[in-house]
Amino acid sequence: MNHVLVTGGAGFIGANFVRLVSAQRPDWTVTVLDKLTYAGRRDNLAGLDARLVVGDICDAELVDELVREADAVVHFAAESHNDNSLRDPSPFLQTNVLGTFTLLEAVRRHDKRLHHISTDEVYGDLSLDDPARFTETTAYNPSSPYSATKAGSDHLVRAWARSFGVRATISTCSNNYGPYQHVEKFIPRQITNVLAGLTPKLYGTGEQVRDWIHVDDHNEAVLLILEQGRIGETYVIGADNDHVNNKRVIELICELMGAGDYEHVADRPGHDQRYAMDSTKLREELGWVPKYTDTDMRAGLEQTIAWYRDNEAWWRPVKDATERAYAERGQ
Repeated sequence: MNHVLVTGGAGFIGANFVRLVSAQRPDWTVTVLDKLTYAGRRDNLAGLDARLVVGDICDAELVDELVREADAVVHFAAESHNDNSLRDPSPFLQTNVLGTFTLLEAVRRHDKRLHHISTDEVYGDLSLDDPARFTETTAYNPSSPYSATKAGSDHLVRAWARSFGVRATISTCSNNYGPYQHVEKFIPRQITNVLAGLTPKLYGTGEQVRDWIHVDDHNEAVLLILEQGRIGETYVIGADNDHVNNKRVIELICELMGAGDYEHVADRPGHDQRYAMDSTKLREELGWVPKYTDTDMRAGLEQTIAWYRDNEAWWRPVKDATERAYAERGQ
């Protein structure tokens, strides 16, 4: 495996994956395909020896050319913000469903290895008092246009693997946090609020639980699955942080940053309650162990806070517009 195509590789998780590959597999050639929408940025790849191709995952001719050149494809490209999907679902159908179909046809045509990145949100949510965790066999029950289109893309990958022999694997992962995440997302929004002298904001009562995972731990798992995962299999990726609710996360951010109180704002419509991941299969089959394993996320949040504090020039230009958009929605 010498040449990897990373779709969505200028976005948050994708760019961190490219950085991981550059550090751990320096002999690999990396091509990034990214549309450079608001969440994908050229400067996320600054300093890396990666070729960036600006284009749309739905552009069949371009995708075919890039897939033909590569040995393997890691498919991060997706519209991924739940709030945006509630306002306008159409881009999510285009990118997440039609884009994945376009990529699958190219992968099938040229017989390339594919790893498809999915989300825990395809499983729906659990009640706060439910001790269960999502596994590879959990039934899909998406609750938003975002999660429904991601579920659709997963089904396409499985169908192409079974019907056409596409050499594919899938991973479903819990909520990521870490460097290069857009300030519209929960954790970087609160960190940059404190840095900008604004009050941190908490949706509703903050009882929702997310199995938070540092982006580096997620990408270590993706690289492992790409190289050693069994073809046709799905792997759940989670860091066992499913006991930490949003209220505790914002309190910990305030504590670590020496901030005062936070304020409650209007909750998101249809806000899922609890996600929890059972990554036993990944750990036992491939030996994956996350680095950030402390039970209160302290070490991962300290690293993330330090990055945003040191990289104000990265987040400051989009901060004001993001907060204005939230203010218009009472959030």
